[in-house]
Amino acid sequence: MNAKPDGNQMPPEHQEMPLIEHLLELRNRLLKMVLAVIICFAAIYPFANELYLWLSEPLRSLLPVGQTMIATDVTSPFFAPLKLALVLAVFVAIPIILYQLWSFVAPGLYAHEKRLAFPLLFTSVLLFYMGAAFAYYVVFPLVFGFFTAIGPEGIVELPDISSYLNFVLKMFFAFGVAFEIPIATILLILTGATTPEDLAEKRPYVVVACFIVGMLLTPPDVISQTLLAVPMWILFEIGILCGRLARREVDEQDSDEPAGE
Repeated sequence: MNAKPDGNQMPPEHQEMPLIEHLLELRNRLLKMVLAVIICFAAIYPFANELYLWLSEPLRSLLPVGQTMIATDVTSPFFAPLKLALVLAVFVAIPIILYQLWSFVAPGLYAHEKRLAFPLLFTSVLLFYMGAAFAYYVVFPLVFGFFTAIGPEGIVELPDISSYLNFVLKMFFAFGVAFEIPIATILLILTGATTPEDLAEKRPYVVVACFIVGMLLTPPDVISQTLLAVPMWILFEIGILCGRLARREVDEQDSDEPAGE
């Protein structure tokens, strides 16, 4: 028949669930995600101005005495903190969003897939937050120090609050995604798309690719490009190591499972 080996059987209720129930379940999950973002936004928005001051501190602390940031658009003092609050709301709600996605797909996963999927999901959230924190505490002071020191003499620096927000959000996203490299590497290994040995042989090409990505995702200066490329390469090496361990664990589990009839 269509029976699968023991331990790999899909839950019967998931197999028999009609399409309309899947769509209703997906709709409910999406509504919960949107509600989580709205609740986070409502809690964050009253502090939007204070949060913007905190976010702009790496640049404001480097400006000469008496100089500050400006708003070149009439609506910028309102929309810049509003945009920041909305992005932070999504940022804070990411664990809830991913949990809802996990709850939707988990019933259709095999037991050994669940054992790997949840740790990878949790680690991906943690790595994204670590990437954003690395950008704020390490990259921003160096990058803004470089920019404020390299300008021509006699030029008064008055950064626009909207332009600054767009810049830092782009950097947060770039470093957050870059820190997901170990997860992507592990998934490629576990799905059989490649092997740790193949990835290790392609290391020189990966290093070059890391610097190319750093050039595309960061401002046109060597400091920020290097600060993104080097962690990407280190995370790639960590991904290879973790991929070897994960593949070994999967192979051991497969060898322990009884063969199907």
